[in-house]
Amino acid sequence: MGSLKVTLCAGAALAAVLTPTAYATDGGGVTVTPARPAPGTDVTLRVADCTEKTAVAVSVAFVSDARLTFAGTDGALVGAGRVRNTVTAGAYAVKVRCGTAEHTGTLNIAEKHHPSTEADPYARPSAPSSPVAPVDAGGGGTARLAAADGRGDDARAEGPGTAHAVTGLILAGVAAVAVALRSARRSRGTD
Repeated sequence: MGSLKVTLCAGAALAAVLTPTAYATDGGGVTVTPARPAPGTDVTLRVADCTEKTAVAVSVAFVSDARLTFAGTDGALVGAGRVRNTVTAGAYAVKVRCGTAEHTGTLNIAEKHHPSTEADPYARPSAPSSPVAPVDAGGGGTARLAAADGRGDDARAEGPGTAHAVTGLILAGVAAVAVALRSARRSRGTD
């Protein structure tokens, strides 16, 4: 198991141990922390009395199935899952199959927090939970050129102007003179 997975599992186990009062269970053996998560939040799942070393927790409220692994402290399986952003408030079943036994629990989703309609001038804007637009990354300055739609919105799309051409000719002339002078000095030095 990679070090990232071990760290995540250890963190989930530690969170489960340190927050024993903030959980929900309905007697079926699956414990969910926090007890009333909001849509889009992460939850820690814990199943006691499981004879297996790994299991999978399944719920329609999760983004994907949650993998549970052996915590080692009291024989419990611990893992983490994420609640879908689009889930509505209510109770959702969580099922975990441990060998031939099936453990169940209830995931009670809280109402999605809606910011107040009054604008708080000191409030930090919240970032969206997923990207909402493509990122201008890579390609150097080509992203702006591609965004010009070929209508000539960008001055660089037209190419160099007269001033650029004159500057280029002057620099080429200076370079030619420098090469000629250097060649002349070398030929005098070899005579």
